[in-house]
Amino acid sequence: MPHTKSAKKRDRQNLKQRAKNRAMRSKVRTEVKKAKTSVQSDAKGEAAEKAYRKAASELDKAARKGLIKKNQASRRKSRLAKSRNRGADAK
Repeated sequence: MPHTKSAKKRDRQNLKQRAKNRAMRSKVRTEVKKAKTSVQSDAKGEAAEKAYRKAASELDKAARKGLIKKNQASRRKSRLAKSRNRGADAK
């Protein structure tokens, strides 16, 4: 338990920030999962394209806010795009 006033404040700040980070991380995971499933199920690719754009946007937002690193966001977007393109070619 924190003893000093500043440590108590820091503890409160950490709790708030942790909640924000968890919500953001959850949203990113959800959008990436939606993009992956839409690539597998969508024949035309329109829904897959829309889901990919949404996931890429969430990844960029997470990188901007420091939740994940910029290169990780870029790598994950690249892999999503690659699977989306493979799905469009296969169908």
